[in-house]
Amino acid sequence: MLNTPLESKDNMLDQIGDDHIMTNISTPLRADAFALDDDMKIELIEKHFKDIMDILGLDTTDESLKGTPKRVAKMYVNEVFSGLNPKNMPAMTLFSNNYKYGEMLVERDIQFYSHCEHHFVPIVGKAHIAYISSGKVIGLSKLHRIVNHYARRPQVQERMTIQIGNALKEALETEDIAVIIDADHFCVSSRGVADQSSSTVTSYYKGVFSNPLKREEFLQLVKLREA
Repeated sequence: MLNTPLESKDNMLDQIGDDHIMTNISTPLRADAFALDDDMKIELIEKHFKDIMDILGLDTTDESLKGTPKRVAKMYVNEVFSGLNPKNMPAMTLFSNNYKYGEMLVERDIQFYSHCEHHFVPIVGKAHIAYISSGKVIGLSKLHRIVNHYARRPQVQERMTIQIGNALKEALETEDIAVIIDADHFCVSSRGVADQSSSTVTSYYKGVFSNPLKREEFLQLVKLREA
């Protein structure tokens, strides 16, 4: 039996989600994404999430559940999706490299929590970053903040890796950037194929890290987690 156009479209959209296809390096945002202030977004999300709970048959008058719509709304806007708003991008203050340190600086095992944009379930993993100073350095905590800024939005891991790499290249004023992300996707482990043993690894290499020897040095320093 042939699929109807609607069924074919639904199947195509499901395939995009199951295959975790990225359509754009930039996070897909409407032009009016920030026309509403955060308080209004929380109010509207609370209302609509309560509707979802009602449709699922949950008793939203129960003491345990009646605060859930507001809690979810505040969590979405103020926490797990706060990276959508460019005003939350951490300020990047550079300092002179007075020590004249010319080797790579590696910050590894930066823990992050993100959400898959296809199913809105968690992506949990670690980012490993390296850069070689072009005359300026940055505080180590800022590397963590950059990772977490781009993690705190609905994401695709490939896009997140590129966004972090590009942001570091711009902030540090150097082409010599390397990023590896190693993450577990709950859309793989908790649904669909339900594979709880795999992880996904993505990388970004620019400047001297395009050289296989320098890349291998970085990989040795990072030492990705063992199976």
